[in-house]
Amino acid sequence: MTGPTDDSPRPAPEPGRGLGIFDKRQLDRCISCGFCLPACPTYTLTGEETSSPRGRITLMRALETGELPEDDPTLAEESSYCLGCRACETVCPAGVEYGSLLEQWRDHQWQGRDRPWIARILMALVSRPALLRLQGLVRRHARGRGSGRSSGSADPDTASLMLGCVERGLYPKVSRAATALRPELGVPARQGCCGALHAHNGDSTTGGEMARALGERLPGTIVTTAGGCAAHLAHHLGRDRVRELSQYLEETGHRPTGQVTVDGRRARAALQDSCHLRNGLGVTRQPRDLIAAVADYVELPGAGECCGAAGTYAMLRPADSRAVLDPKLEALARLDVDFVVTVNPGCQRQLQQNLRRHRSPVRAVHLAEFLAMAGP
Repeated sequence: MTGPTDDSPRPAPEPGRGLGIFDKRQLDRCISCGFCLPACPTYTLTGEETSSPRGRITLMRALETGELPEDDPTLAEESSYCLGCRACETVCPAGVEYGSLLEQWRDHQWQGRDRPWIARILMALVSRPALLRLQGLVRRHARGRGSGRSSGSADPDTASLMLGCVERGLYPKVSRAATALRPELGVPARQGCCGALHAHNGDSTTGGEMARALGERLPGTIVTTAGGCAAHLAHHLGRDRVRELSQYLEETGHRPTGQVTVDGRRARAALQDSCHLRNGLGVTRQPRDLIAAVADYVELPGAGECCGAAGTYAMLRPADSRAVLDPKLEALARLDVDFVVTVNPGCQRQLQQNLRRHRSPVRAVHLAEFLAMAGP
């Protein structure tokens, strides 16, 4: 997309044509039926039409046609307030690709200084593979196997573990647990970011380029322990090329034989779904089956609803993020579980920090670590 290079107002579109910000075919799919409203976390909190997927698409249309000026404060607020969880897509009878529309919106809305400064810093950091590798020297994530050379296609005899940007620094035990569960996983050293952070923060073009570059660098099937990365990579590389860890464990015949215990009894554990893994790829059963194999599985009410982490959201809008999460923390307290298992590092961070804030005895752990706790 091209546009003015100065600060002059964008010219009004010709009658019947838009400004070219959005894919018009995707905008036109929305029939304003309202099925998306109860699925939307922010609409649930506010009851405001503008804070629903239908309301935001109405704003997108007004921006596209020039009915709202680009500096309208409601446009800035709602493009930021949306969690991007894509729950609306799962209930939409018209098949609206809301996640793609949100990326297009932020690509336009979040340019230069209009992009949140925290997002700018994080995007700059993950764009430097050397800095990502440095985390491994300090935090000791899984490493040392795999050449990092690839034909850029799936190979049924080869699988590479993708090292997530957040997990390398905050949760290095996750990748070590994954390779303990499946020793055949290669861990090529020269890995960069998958680009999901860019795609969700106003630079989807670079996000796609980063995904394809990583696909060329990692041999065979790409296995990831981050649900959000799985959905982003699958979109750009194809679903046959990418597997989230629980999918890979099931497909390779992994059968846990031990059990996780607490005070001599079998542990009670719930799952918090990854929004993009659930809503983007439809993966829900596999992690539940794996947890149930090693512990007493307890379904968390609202497990499929966003926890408020949403990538950078918890850092950009911490108060709103906590408002989304608090009902889930209350539900966990009522369940009397020992663990809440996650399949995405952002969810793990969100739950760990806030469970500590509430002085809850419930521990938040990643699926890979939880399965490793069960033993061979």
